[in-house]
Amino acid sequence: MLKSMTGFGKATKEFENKTVSVEIRSLNSKNLDLSLRLSSVYRDKEHELKSEITKLLERGKIDLSIYVESKLIETPVEVNSELAKSYYAKIKQLAIDLNEPQTNLLAHVLKMPDVLKSERKEPNENDWKDIQEVVYTAITALNKFREDEGKSIEKDFMDRLTIISDSLEKIKEHDASRVQNIRDRIKKNLEEVVGKDKVDNNRFEQELIYYIEKLDINEEKVRLKTHLDYFIKTMKEPAGGRKLNFIGQEIGREINTIGSKANDAEMQKLVVLMKDELEKMKEQTNNVL
Repeated sequence: MLKSMTGFGKATKEFENKTVSVEIRSLNSKNLDLSLRLSSVYRDKEHELKSEITKLLERGKIDLSIYVESKLIETPVEVNSELAKSYYAKIKQLAIDLNEPQTNLLAHVLKMPDVLKSERKEPNENDWKDIQEVVYTAITALNKFREDEGKSIEKDFMDRLTIISDSLEKIKEHDASRVQNIRDRIKKNLEEVVGKDKVDNNRFEQELIYYIEKLDINEEKVRLKTHLDYFIKTMKEPAGGRKLNFIGQEIGREINTIGSKANDAEMQKLVVLMKDELEKMKEQTNNVL
């Protein structure tokens, strides 16, 4: 089944001491381009999280945001009380010794090194497991979105492949009479220029064979049909976006060659139609995982 690289997933869950919300967005990209937004408390978990996302999402420009709202009242700043008391005693004694005023000593103490510090909270493993649970739920939602988008893309591919395939069948029908029409037209033009009785039919047939060989599209018709079948087969493979892109390029080469050799107005119209459908397909293959 095809999967799109574009998607969105969101999950929120309340726990005993916190609420965790996760949003994840994905756009098309040749490789995995991951951007994480999470609290600095969990920075050491970033590599682990990236590895898991790489396994689960494979490719795409991924933007993942994790929000943790704590229900606990936490003190953002720690006071080193013992150190503060020591500073206070020493500053007070110094003021006495120097006969200086002892006002606002606490304000001076709080400015001393290491009295106030914002301690980095160490990540709790249980907290991280809760966060992972919500992240996986959001990723599941994203993958569901990608699968739904993939179904739409697959239907679009099949519709366009059908048009190209039907056009190829019409080209085959035109090709059956094309060579005879070209032969008759060239012979008629030649007879009008040099005269019917002056045409060397043996030489004419030899030159005509050489000319018609350059216009032969039998190999291109076979290869184009093969590429179309291979495209359909590859759509059923997991993560076949890159391969579909390459097959699309091969389909384009065969269509272009048929167009350059056609020398027939009706066949040229069909070639233009096939090119138009293929261009629309190529836009979509860039968005397939």
